[in-house]
Amino acid sequence: MDHVDAKYIGFLSSRLEKFKQVKSGLYNFRCPICGDSKKNKSKTRGYLYMMKADVNFKCHNCGASMTFNNFLKKIDTQLQKQYVLEKFRDGKTGKGSIVEDPKFHFEKPVFKKKKKLKLPKAIESARASGYLMARRLDPSRFYYAEKFKEFANSLKPTFESTKHEEDRIIIPLFYNDNLVGFQGRSLGESKVKYITVMLDDDAPKIYGLDTIDTNERVYITEGPFDSTFIRNAIAMCGADAVLGDWGIDDCCWIYDNEPRNREIVNRIGRTIDKGDSVVIWPSHVEEKDINDMVMNGHDVQKLVESNTYSGLEAQLKFATWKKV
Repeated sequence: MDHVDAKYIGFLSSRLEKFKQVKSGLYNFRCPICGDSKKNKSKTRGYLYMMKADVNFKCHNCGASMTFNNFLKKIDTQLQKQYVLEKFRDGKTGKGSIVEDPKFHFEKPVFKKKKKLKLPKAIESARASGYLMARRLDPSRFYYAEKFKEFANSLKPTFESTKHEEDRIIIPLFYNDNLVGFQGRSLGESKVKYITVMLDDDAPKIYGLDTIDTNERVYITEGPFDSTFIRNAIAMCGADAVLGDWGIDDCCWIYDNEPRNREIVNRIGRTIDKGDSVVIWPSHVEEKDINDMVMNGHDVQKLVESNTYSGLEAQLKFATWKKV
């Protein structure tokens, strides 16, 4: 039997009920086309068998008969396409073969126009820069939208109405030097502190990805503002991403210092179980997040580096921390 046929019969075996190999080149199972006997669930009248150099399918219940290639197509079209491609690579498709040549579709590439922020920097707004500087944040890293809804709609239809406008600090999300989304942080009283708008739904919802060095340890904070106080850091912005997809192999997670917050406790526990490094805040630190720690005079970089744990040590530190 051809090695490609044997390989794809193996792929199918777990999907075919009561599948078994009767002998070399002969396989038996319940027919997936008719469902086989409705009265007797133990009956298996579907067969894959060799005829000369080819594999064929036959059901002795419904009478269905076809090549293995067509049988694959009925079960799983994607798997059948892979099968045809492998046969093609071996020169066993097209004229003189029961397997057709694969169809290749070449589409003209579409290049998306890069989006850029056409907004003033936060440092140019007395209101925005005053808020940021009061929290020891660098206003040159962020932008300011006096009419947030109008600004968001100019890049992507987001709000049905622009009534009840509000100004917000704009936190840009860049990837490959392209604006892929942004967060709007409220400056006044608002029910929603952060509003995230993604311009590219396939892009990572991560702040700072364009500025880190993936050859070094990358620190991951809960919010963009906190990440600016830590060297080589990003913020997940509510994302649940696989960091390896973005070239990050060595990472350390930094969660808020809230041992009574069940959600944070559970997330830290899952991070430790995955084997990743995590910061467990020491008992003398009372502040909830990195920004508050900075405001109260802590050297947060030193705190983070001296309280990073993994494995068993992380489990022990975590057990003590969550009892505080």
